[in-house]
Amino acid sequence: MTLDLSAPPRPLVISMGDPAGIGPEVTAKAWQALRQGPTPFCVLGDPALYGAVPTQVVTEVSQSVAVFAQALPILQGFQAPGVVVGQPNSTHAGVILTAIERGVDLVLSGQALGLVTAPIAKSVLMAAGFSHPGHTEFLGALLSTTPFEQTRGPVMMLAVEGLRVVPVTIHCALSEVPKRLTQEAIIHAARVTAEALVRDLSLMKPRLVVSALNPHAGEDGAFGDEEGRVIAPAVTALQAMGLHVRGPLPADSLFHGEARATFDAAICMYHDQALIPLKALDFWGGVNATLGLPIIRTSPDHGTGFDIAGHNIARPESMIAAIQMAATLAQGRMQS
Repeated sequence: MTLDLSAPPRPLVISMGDPAGIGPEVTAKAWQALRQGPTPFCVLGDPALYGAVPTQVVTEVSQSVAVFAQALPILQGFQAPGVVVGQPNSTHAGVILTAIERGVDLVLSGQALGLVTAPIAKSVLMAAGFSHPGHTEFLGALLSTTPFEQTRGPVMMLAVEGLRVVPVTIHCALSEVPKRLTQEAIIHAARVTAEALVRDLSLMKPRLVVSALNPHAGEDGAFGDEEGRVIAPAVTALQAMGLHVRGPLPADSLFHGEARATFDAAICMYHDQALIPLKALDFWGGVNATLGLPIIRTSPDHGTGFDIAGHNIARPESMIAAIQMAATLAQGRMQS
């Protein structure tokens, strides 16, 4: 696709997340940090939640570009009455989900470049009948019938400066990981990741590493057989597809500086194996990007923070990074 430089700029959209959490606060702080920059965005939320900064209600997201430097643009139609900051309420589930769904529609229609989602509380949504484990799975369901030419996700990638990680298994008990770890799951995660790095970040020959599951990569079967039985065959299959992949590699020696310089993304076997090195490297600046979707979607790598909501102490670095990454991925996809 050729980038049309004559086309009017399009904003990102940010869904409100849980209105009782820190989403509105970090969004407002992100606007303060980025208002003079090249990445305008429009909030899908209740204007009453963003009173710490100047706001401008707009009727079309395209109007956001003109007002962005002076006020935080908020698209009309997402009122959340009765919000008590710090106290989640399942009566807000409807508007929370409507904001996400509208954000998807705005990106699919070409009115917005990408979607950034503020944090949600799964327990709040599930109390109102929500059946998905989280944002990632909900977006996958919403977009399941939308045409997509490459390997379909959703696959969760977490990123900070200098490290990208992709957990093959995500929200499950550690005891469940060996049961859920299959060759097919590893191959799928790696293929979606490699294709996204090419398509959205212009890394033409992405270098992937695949972590082991067990200590010392199983020590030739002494500490478990998943490396020889599951992970190594998956790596061999990926190599046969022409991908630049190494593994299984012991996780305890995979994330120091010299090792990180040798790969573009690490495919990890479970949640904490991926997230601990990422958060140790940059606790405040992590971004969650959903790969393998017809749209660009990112989010800050933190939760709703109900315990600190309303105290003006929430740090916005992760939201700022999520906005900037969404813009980078969207530009890369338009140019691919």
